[in-house]
Amino acid sequence: MKFLVRERIFDIGDDYWVLDENDEKVYLVDGKALRLRTTFELKDTEGEVLATIREKMFKIRDTVHIKRENGPSATVRERLFDPLREKIVVEVDDAPDWEITGDFLGKEYVISDENGTVAHISRKLLTVVRDAYAVDVNTHRDDVGGDPALVISVAVAVDALTKDDEKEGDDGEE
Repeated sequence: MKFLVRERIFDIGDDYWVLDENDEKVYLVDGKALRLRTTFELKDTEGEVLATIREKMFKIRDTVHIKRENGPSATVRERLFDPLREKIVVEVDDAPDWEITGDFLGKEYVISDENGTVAHISRKLLTVVRDAYAVDVNTHRDDVGGDPALVISVAVAVDALTKDDEKEGDDGEE
């Protein structure tokens, strides 16, 4: 099932809706302003918090924790230096680790585990909508890999992790 995620245009404190294939609002990503560390809440349409996505500060490598009350929690972290390709690892509670590879800043990456593809994240699938990307979740899976709320939380975490890299690489020169 495909979901449309609008990117954070400004920075922390922005709220945005995640839409399903029928353009129906499914989740709200609620950015928490004025926090020491990057924090989001993934909420359903009734306003119930499904996941808290919080950047961990003062670590050797960037880390984001996804805390869920009624589902598996996860830790998303950049891998230490890998000369072949950039990777992000997701440690999911009571499940095999997920590996994320691809172009994170360009929003073209794949989430997978030992059982296959969990999701494709792609900006190319959306030629009409600016400042958005598609999250195509493999909802045919009957394990945590088919949980749209967790997968979208991971995509938001990847966005938070790579936002700092984007700012560091933007020196204002043309």
